[in-house]
Amino acid sequence: MGTASGDDDRHVMHQGGGVNLSARRPFSEALRSGLAETFFPDDPFRGFGALPPKERAWGALKYFVPALEWVPQYGIDKFKFDLLAGITIASLAIPQGISYARLANLPPIIGLYSSFVPPLLYAVFGSSNNLAVGTVAAASLLLASIIEDEVSPEDNPELYLHLFYTAAFFTGIFQTALGVFRLGLIVDFLSRSTITGFMGGTAMIIIMQQLKGLLGMKHFTSKTDLISVVGSIFKYRHEWRWQSAILGVCFILFLFSSKHLKKKMPHLFWVSAIAPFMVVVIGGVFDFLVHGDEHGIPIVGDLKKGINPISISQLRFNGKHVGVVVKAGLLSGILALAEGIAVGRSLAMIKNEQIDGNKEMIAFGMMNIVGSFTSCYLTTGPFSKSAVNFDAGGKTPMSNVVMSVCILLVLLFLAPLFKYTPLVALSSIIVVAMIGLIKVKEFIRLYRVDKFDFCICMVAFVGVVFFTMVIGLSASVGLSVLRALLYVARPATVKLGNITGTEVFRDVKQYPHAKSVPNILVLQLGSPIYFVNAGYLRERDFEMG
Repeated sequence: MGTASGDDDRHVMHQGGGVNLSARRPFSEALRSGLAETFFPDDPFRGFGALPPKERAWGALKYFVPALEWVPQYGIDKFKFDLLAGITIASLAIPQGISYARLANLPPIIGLYSSFVPPLLYAVFGSSNNLAVGTVAAASLLLASIIEDEVSPEDNPELYLHLFYTAAFFTGIFQTALGVFRLGLIVDFLSRSTITGFMGGTAMIIIMQQLKGLLGMKHFTSKTDLISVVGSIFKYRHEWRWQSAILGVCFILFLFSSKHLKKKMPHLFWVSAIAPFMVVVIGGVFDFLVHGDEHGIPIVGDLKKGINPISISQLRFNGKHVGVVVKAGLLSGILALAEGIAVGRSLAMIKNEQIDGNKEMIAFGMMNIVGSFTSCYLTTGPFSKSAVNFDAGGKTPMSNVVMSVCILLVLLFLAPLFKYTPLVALSSIIVVAMIGLIKVKEFIRLYRVDKFDFCICMVAFVGVVFFTMVIGLSASVGLSVLRALLYVARPATVKLGNITGTEVFRDVKQYPHAKSVPNILVLQLGSPIYFVNAGYLRERDFEMG
């Protein structure tokens, strides 16, 4: 039985001389070659061995610190673009930082802290020119759903906050280890269909949870499944406030109008970018003037002025909570990596650029390790902020530095002014952002193109919506792994025939006029021959030519 792979040249060519089957590579060489192909397919240190020690060390340092490559060539011609982009994404980072911190049941100031230190680290270690760093809704809710099962944010807010810092530390260690040991293939098991379903389900739950802020409610369930959320909304219906609802509808209409304007007039993208910040400002001024907190419109409350306090002493490595923070850190870390790297690669492809996934893992890891020492929780590269950075013309990671400087000024001088921000304004911002994550057209496309991928997507979506985020993500990943194993155990196998007058072989079912080679069976296998599929291939009924 002959086997073939690829479209062309599926024939045996006999050119003078025979094949030397006696020449075998030593085991150590074969093992080293296999590991290099798996973990170093791009061979980033190629040619380093021929360099002097100093140049070799400098080359390795530049690999792990990409800023050493672009900073020497940096000039005012790029800075003017990065300045505009940095200011624009800062206007988005302020409301998003506060909103997503509230989503995680953390003090709002933590969201601003998390938009100050991590972007500086990414500018040094990151390899993407388009990624803008910050907190994300899905990871915020995932962390909250895991940690809340162990510690209540209402009963013990200090310990709850400390566990978030510790989870960020473990996330950073995990991400850095993946990057250093080049184990990014683990993230590849989060397929596009898994991410699409998970993000869609998470967005659905987040939108339902924001009804608490939109209706001005004070009590709500800590669970994330749809039944518990809907039950909580009606259980506390006596807390509904029409004032908050009306204000929320106005804010949502304003935000949708800004997005519609961006689609009609792409050059006015900045209107959509600053719209969330305008909602915060307008809402704060309105609440201050009418004393909204006394009339059914709850506000954020006091925000302390000053930069991030050191939190390294608040990390919790002992006691019964270690298992929970490790679990939270690993799961949220994988999710954050998948989102950040996917966003970076998508935007890089538009500019015909490349980013190194392993460098990105190291950058994200360093962000979260140092962030956990400076009162930050998990950060990555969110799509919304990165897309704004891209549209604003950001040229290098310097736009993250500009954003960080803007956040620094807010922390030093303006933070107390945000105390009057209505919670309904933050809920409106989150609702509009989350609606964009429910990719209905992508669901339909998956159904038409690949039914198995559609099932993987729906398992993640239904699991998140009706059970928990962990169950939805785990079930979908498990199904993706099962599919990969099935491809190996039961590879797609077709019989090939020769197209008369050519050296090309094609599937005889698709090309009925293709002729089989007499006494030779030529097959195209969907995967290499392993022990798990050897029996299957022997049992397949193929006729010789």
